[in-house]
Amino acid sequence: MVNGTQFIYKGKPYYYIGTNMWDGCYLGAPGAIGDRPRLIRELDNLKSLGITNLRILAASENSYITNSLKPAIQMKPGIYDEDLLEGLDFILSEMNKRDMHGVIFLNNYWEWSGGMAQYNDWANGGGGIDPANGNYGPFMDYSATFYVNEKAQKSFFNFLTDILTRRNKYDGCYYYEEPAIMAWELANEPRPGRDDKYLKEYYRWIDSTAHFIHSIDRNHLVTTGNEGLIGSLMDSTIYLTAQGSKYIDYVTFHLWPKNWGWFNAKDIAGTYPRTEMNAIQYVDRHIELARELGKPTVMEEFGIPRDSEFYAPGTPTTSRDKYFEKILGLIYDSAAVGAPIAGTNFWGWGGEGRPQHSDYRWLPGDPFTGDPPQEPQGLNSVYDVDTTTLFILKADAMKMIALSDTERIRGEKKVVQGKNIKF
Repeated sequence: MVNGTQFIYKGKPYYYIGTNMWDGCYLGAPGAIGDRPRLIRELDNLKSLGITNLRILAASENSYITNSLKPAIQMKPGIYDEDLLEGLDFILSEMNKRDMHGVIFLNNYWEWSGGMAQYNDWANGGGGIDPANGNYGPFMDYSATFYVNEKAQKSFFNFLTDILTRRNKYDGCYYYEEPAIMAWELANEPRPGRDDKYLKEYYRWIDSTAHFIHSIDRNHLVTTGNEGLIGSLMDSTIYLTAQGSKYIDYVTFHLWPKNWGWFNAKDIAGTYPRTEMNAIQYVDRHIELARELGKPTVMEEFGIPRDSEFYAPGTPTTSRDKYFEKILGLIYDSAAVGAPIAGTNFWGWGGEGRPQHSDYRWLPGDPFTGDPPQEPQGLNSVYDVDTTTLFILKADAMKMIALSDTERIRGEKKVVQGKNIKF
């Protein structure tokens, strides 16, 4: 549950370090798609590191977009790949055995899993924009029309009903009572668009979708998946209004210094100092915004490339290690003095996955490395052989777990009480 600006689990404050493992349902699928022995090893490895919160994809749509996931969970509106949904059943049941928790995202503003653009394409009978041609601006505009596309949203709400009421074949639980689920997330990085054209509809979509999820599932939290100010036209009023919905239980932000032009892994000396300064300011600002909202916040995506932007295992991670240590230390120090920051999910867990091609591109059938298919495989992956990075992650995870054991519960405002997991 949420109590004021804290998560509470089993009667104690819940602080954590987690990771993005969006490919979990793919690894958990039966047959040629999945790799269940690997998935079990990955979960055991993460558990041994103290990393027990996983951000997982539950929705991918068979898309016209070049660099999108294949196969997809939803082949056509209401038509599903049962193997992939069974993969989601499997990972959730395995996580429950290990007392791990999932934040499950249900849509995507970006192209790599189909997402809003594909719902538009289905509703419109075609005409979608493919950002593989460099048309990211027009693509973002097209994706944002989802908020005003009633037919597309109807298909999405039908999917929500199907997924929320699905019964896990391994543990027998309906998803609305699944113990391994901590929260449902409306989408991966939903933005209002490149401007404020659809701003009112964006607010309405967040509020109505979160309300709809809560109407079916009274046991789990709901959040947006938003990047923060970067995903809110750099306007704190937009961020506060969107996150302020009474149906949004906690807030999120992401941190991407390479994508935002702060960091160049081929010029570490010239760009790292400003990266660290900007990152600290961004984290501090979002803690302030969470305090203003009176809700917990989570930095659920952050990452930085390896030195010289190498992708292969065994290449140096000096700047990444320095950055992770600084940012994770900042989060811990803030939480320890009562700030409304509850946890982090680094991007992303590559584990045993390895790039398969000299150009580091992903092709259907390749092992997953934690990077989405439109990006070089290994760009932000943390591999199971990155010993220095893993040491830093484990040390921070142990501190956050210890904080959960020693921190007192603050406040008495109960937002959501789960009858099974008590989130």
